[in-house]
Amino acid sequence: MKENSIFHPPHPKASSGIRDFHHPQRPLTMGILNINDDSFCQDGTVDPAKAMAKALALVEDGADIIDVGAESARTNRRAISVSEEVDRFGPFLAEFHQQVRNRFSTAPMKGQCWPPAVSLNTWRTEVVRSILPLGGDLLNDIGGLPDDSNAALCARHGVSLLIMHTQGTPKVPHTHVTYQDVVAEVASFFEEKIQLAVRSGMPQAHIVLDPGIDFAKQKDDNLRLYRDLKHLVDRFPQPMLLPVSRKTVIGEVLGISDPNLRDAGTVACIARGLAAGASIFRVHNVKATVEVLRVLQELGGSPEARVMISANETSAKEPRRRTDPENTK
Repeated sequence: MKENSIFHPPHPKASSGIRDFHHPQRPLTMGILNINDDSFCQDGTVDPAKAMAKALALVEDGADIIDVGAESARTNRRAISVSEEVDRFGPFLAEFHQQVRNRFSTAPMKGQCWPPAVSLNTWRTEVVRSILPLGGDLLNDIGGLPDDSNAALCARHGVSLLIMHTQGTPKVPHTHVTYQDVVAEVASFFEEKIQLAVRSGMPQAHIVLDPGIDFAKQKDDNLRLYRDLKHLVDRFPQPMLLPVSRKTVIGEVLGISDPNLRDAGTVACIARGLAAGASIFRVHNVKATVEVLRVLQELGGSPEARVMISANETSAKEPRRRTDPENTK
């Protein structure tokens, strides 16, 4: 199976199939795969066969990356045990690339990352230590990197690292968190965590950033981050992932409680993010996102974006009390 390398520069371990995500040649679409039964969109499954079928459908729709999560980040759901989370990841990681080879002789979409990359959406070090040897190209660490453990593990295994802004421990409501200037505080957080990861052995080129929409933030914080995302993109050389899909903030703006009815608002956030230079879009509806990105690029909708389509190659505000939005990662 020939690989379309749209990641640049190549990872030192590229010969083993591991890629990094530094300055992709065009915006990438990350498809969400929930191997759990309590996703906020109710689209997850703990059945390995059904999870694999969903993953292959995301690939067929054009996903460059499959983001696999075995535990919902929702704060109103119980945490599962480390062993249960590892057991959910295991069958998928063991079979995914073989199933892709069996199903597809070539990439379903022109220019699609091939074979698709695998992102591991988790945060507990015990889980990370167990699953990185099983495979994966990116650790999507939703814990905010409180120490260097996960960064060191990624460096050891040659896996790229996503650093997401948040405050506190996942699975716990953070209604007490306030910001004087959320953009400035997210930037300061990224500075600190990038330095922590680099000291742990992570090359800067193998780090991805995520502003953490809906995590320890309320409506005005999230809207400010969408509005001023370009400040973060311009400040950091790392690619910026924008988790736009069906977020609570979209429901708050539109008055839509059902996450599955928020795709139109998701498209608006994609357009805003592309114009600001976001590199990766994490979504449920992969087919629609791929089509939106293609049309926006043909229209010249991202003149200042860092990443563009190419060949198949390689202000201070007063603190506010908040209601913790439903975590939607």
